[in-house]
Amino acid sequence: MPERLDSAYRGRRVLLLGGLGLIGSTLAHRLAALDAKVTVLDAGLPQYGANMQNIEGIAQAITLRIGDIRDEAVMRELVPGQDVIVNLAAQVSYTDSLFDPLLDLDINCRGHLLLLELCRALNPQAKILFAGSRLQFGRIEKIPVAEAHPQLPLMPYGVHKMAAEKYSLMYHRIHGLRTSVLRLANPYGPRQQMKHSKYGIVNWFIRLAMDNQPINIFGDGRQLRDYVYVDDVATAFLLAGASPQADGEVFNMGSGIATSFRQMAEDVVRIVGGGRIACVPWPKDYTSVETGDYVTDISLITQRLGWAPRTSLADGIAATHRYYQRHRDAYWKP
Repeated sequence: MPERLDSAYRGRRVLLLGGLGLIGSTLAHRLAALDAKVTVLDAGLPQYGANMQNIEGIAQAITLRIGDIRDEAVMRELVPGQDVIVNLAAQVSYTDSLFDPLLDLDINCRGHLLLLELCRALNPQAKILFAGSRLQFGRIEKIPVAEAHPQLPLMPYGVHKMAAEKYSLMYHRIHGLRTSVLRLANPYGPRQQMKHSKYGIVNWFIRLAMDNQPINIFGDGRQLRDYVYVDDVATAFLLAGASPQADGEVFNMGSGIATSFRQMAEDVVRIVGGGRIACVPWPKDYTSVETGDYVTDISLITQRLGWAPRTSLADGIAATHRYYQRHRDAYWKP
């Protein structure tokens, strides 16, 4: 962790929305170690990643509230007095957004707008961080993907993430709120849900390998992706929350390294020591939502915040595997 974070959060009040999931719980652990005053709000919906195992070891050091970002009464209670608010609350399956776009709109866009309105009214000094997505871009025209790449989302999930981002920038421009957006590539790592494959494909492949099951990849697996380890993601959020240079800014954030889908799967099989790769045809109509190759241009976040990923894909897979070897029952069981 960069040295300047050692004191940036000591005694600071931080609200983590969606804090029982992968990124939120990783931030909770990091912030607790920095002696921040952490409050976690989570709706506790396990299909989206909430898991009490994720706060093992810090449960006594944080405040946990089970509640929904869309509940105005709860949000009115929690927003005042916070120094930093990290909004990770989300409907996280882009495929589900195709079948229930109104739910996706309600959580991923309206929920964030409610947060901004309450900050404007009750806590305009707070720093507000929003987790955007690479899926805001739609089909990729040029890689690596810089912040100015056109946004033409292929599904409601990307549309609503883009709209929430625009709200963040508008509230900074018009109301002076200290908002920042980090558009995430493909995060993975310990504490992610392991019950289904609707998001978190690296973690899902690790589960299949640990269960010695087939790992299906579409076509020849040459499509490129950018996989970023959760500890590196958490560091980026911590830097953005501590830096005035991030106010009103949008950053693309990933590893910056192109990895083919097949190579990722082969790494999982090799490191875990189980599973087998099977090439299968692309699903019907899947190409309508396939973005094409994606690799992040991380030059802006590196220049502005001094952030750079530190964990290789192989090391991240190995660390994730070790975690689930120890805590398998907490993530495998319904």
